[in-house]
Amino acid sequence: MTNFAVIGTSKITDAFIEAARQDPRFNLVAVYSRHQTTAQAFANKHNIEHCFTDLALLADSSLIDAVYIASPNNFHAQQSITMLNGGKHVLCEKPVAINCAELAQMVAAAKANKVAFMEAMLVTFLPNYQQIKKQLKALGNIRKYSASFCQFSSRYPAYLRGENPNTFNLNFGNGALMDIGIYPLYLAIDLFGFPAEIIGQSYKLPTGVDGYGDLLLNYNVPETDNNQASLQVHISYSKLSNGSNVCEIQGENGYLMWQHSSLFNEVSLHLNNGSSQTLTVAQTDNRMTYELSHFIDLIESGNHESSVNSWQLSKQVLTVIEQARKQQGIIYPADK
Repeated sequence: MTNFAVIGTSKITDAFIEAARQDPRFNLVAVYSRHQTTAQAFANKHNIEHCFTDLALLADSSLIDAVYIASPNNFHAQQSITMLNGGKHVLCEKPVAINCAELAQMVAAAKANKVAFMEAMLVTFLPNYQQIKKQLKALGNIRKYSASFCQFSSRYPAYLRGENPNTFNLNFGNGALMDIGIYPLYLAIDLFGFPAEIIGQSYKLPTGVDGYGDLLLNYNVPETDNNQASLQVHISYSKLSNGSNVCEIQGENGYLMWQHSSLFNEVSLHLNNGSSQTLTVAQTDNRMTYELSHFIDLIESGNHESSVNSWQLSKQVLTVIEQARKQQGIIYPADK
C-alpha cells in the first residue's frame, strides 16, 4: 500500500483519483491546496482524511509516501522539488516543467533523495498505443507521421469576454502546445527520437500564449542520400477549434491509423496489398489507471526512473517545445 497526497483540486485531479482507486495499492490520505476551504471541500468530496495548506509540512509529513501533482504548470518544478527533497515519490502532470533548466533541478532532487520521479504522460502506457508500436515494422520504411489534437477550450468564451482564465495566462505557463500539442509530440519523440530539424509556427494571443499552431519535425537517417530528411513529422494543435483528430503513421508498405492523440481509439493497420486489420483492444474507461499502476510498480521495485516515461524522454520533449517557443516568441516568466 502506498499512501498518496494530491496537489491540485481541479477536474484532472478528480479523474486521477477515480483512476488510481482502481489499483488496490493506492491509498489517498491527504490533499494540499493553498486555501483551507478549498482543501476541505475537496477532502469532503473524495473522503480524504488530511488537509494541508503548507507545502513544507506536507513534504515533511510521515503520513504520505508519494504525491501526485496537478497544479498549474508554473508550480510543477517548485512543488516537485520540495516534495522530492522531503523524500516523497513524485508523479507530476505534463508538462513536467516549463523548461529543461527546471527539469534538470527536479531530476537532481530525485537522484539526491533516491525517490521515484515521473512525468504523468498517460498515452505511452495505453494498450492501443502499444498495439501501434508492435506493428511499426509492418510499415517498412516509415516516411510520415501526421497527428492532430484540436479541441475547442471551454475557457475560450471567458477569454473572449475579457476574463483571464488560467488556460490562456502566460504567467501559468499555459498555451496550446504545452497543454495539448504535447500529446502527439511526446509520441513522436518516443517512437522516432530527437529530430534533426524543428520548425514551429503558431497564432499567438495578446496574452502571449499560443492559441493554435503546427510543428514540423524532420529526421535524418544514415543511409539517406545527401543527408536529406527521410521521415517527416507534422503535428497540428489548437485550443480555438475542434478537429477530427485522426492520426497516421505512413510507411512504404502501408499505414497505421488511430483516432485522437490522447484516446487512441479505433486503431487499424492498412497495407498496400489491400489488406486491413483492426488492432483496437479494450482499455479502461479512465486511461490514467495505467500510468498510476506503473508508478507504484516503480516505487515498489525501488527504481527511481521510469523505463517508459524516462527523464531523457521528458527532456527531449521539453527541448523541442523550448525551440518551438523560441521561434514563436513565446516566453514564460520561468524562462527569464
